[in-house]
Amino acid sequence: MSTDTRTRPAPAPVKPAPKAPRAQAHRNGFISTFTVNGLLIIGSAYMVVPVLWLLFASTKNTTDLYGTGAYSFGDFSLFENISNVLAQDNGVFLRWMGNSMLYAGVGAVLGGLISVMAGYAFDKFEFRGKNSLFGFVLVGVLIPNTATVLPMYLLASLVGATNTIWAVLIPVMCNPFGVYLARVYSASYVPAETLEAARMDGAGPIRSFFSLALPMMMPGFVTIALFQFVGVWNNFMLPLVMLQDQKLLPVSVGISIWQGFAVPQPDFVPMVITGSLLSLVPLLLAFIFLQRFWKSGMNAGSIK
Repeated sequence: MSTDTRTRPAPAPVKPAPKAPRAQAHRNGFISTFTVNGLLIIGSAYMVVPVLWLLFASTKNTTDLYGTGAYSFGDFSLFENISNVLAQDNGVFLRWMGNSMLYAGVGAVLGGLISVMAGYAFDKFEFRGKNSLFGFVLVGVLIPNTATVLPMYLLASLVGATNTIWAVLIPVMCNPFGVYLARVYSASYVPAETLEAARMDGAGPIRSFFSLALPMMMPGFVTIALFQFVGVWNNFMLPLVMLQDQKLLPVSVGISIWQGFAVPQPDFVPMVITGSLLSLVPLLLAFIFLQRFWKSGMNAGSIK
């Protein structure tokens, strides 16, 4: 019996699937990085460049303001401009700043608390018409604030609340976007098991909210309050329509009055610029001192 001693040819090696050229992948990554960074730079410049101009312009008097470059220092008359702003009309600018602090501070704390309570109720409670009511809240997010100024003025005039601080404080207590954001935070940070355990221990809904839910939602509350503070501070149309007494005006409306005076009297231009710069200081301080709450909120979200 003979055996075939011929060797069989080895099977051909399997070729791997063709890969994308490394140079092309590197080029696509470079284009994506360049596009993203370019958009970020443009957005940052859009926000920072006007503030830089405000800082440079506040160091100039009327002559230097129109006779020097936009981004160059003047004769460093910043402190002189500040003193002129504070001394104008017996210190009315400080009164305007105090009014803005009152409107924005009360609106941020109470308005933020109301938003958190409403968002918590929409998330944890079951009641008739819940989804329909929350739909109305979402509709309120889509309506611009300027569209509601005239109806609110008519309502305030019916009860005689115009030209009072209540004409500004009461409308800012309602923040539909804050309610929506609070519901999101409640769903993310407040476990239903914790509330059930509190209920089994005899805690009622109010005690459960203030003892358990509110501390858990504190990063969300601070975020909502900060958004509310910035929105009320920059609010212009509502106090412009509601208030006639200059002693009740916020700083945003007061500076606009000075801007109207600057047309026949150019000496008001440096005061308008310096006052605008000073009005940014409370907002910057609020962002700086409340930054740690945002970090704690982000850390809590990353742990979950």
